[in-house]
Amino acid sequence: MKENLTQFKNSKTGKTVFILSIIVSGYWWLGQVMNVYGFAFVGALFEILWLPVLLMLFLLPIISLILLIKEKVNLRSLYIYSMLISVTTIFFMVFSK
Repeated sequence: MKENLTQFKNSKTGKTVFILSIIVSGYWWLGQVMNVYGFAFVGALFEILWLPVLLMLFLLPIISLILLIKEKVNLRSLYIYSMLISVTTIFFMVFSK
């Protein structure tokens, strides 16, 4: 018998959530590794962005989980990877230094 397998495609929302997770993770990682206050402009930009990025850090895993459940937990979904990146970043922030 021939099986009819459908190709799974990630949605635009999935790609957006995944890219935002990478950006948020990179933001917190750079804040830990580099002296962001070495230059006035970079320090000011860091100070302006920290609250929205902190909010996204905790909201993105929740959004990813909700959308993953709506998608019926497909292992090829970018929501799983987005959630893993966000949770890893949270653990990195809590347990570093």
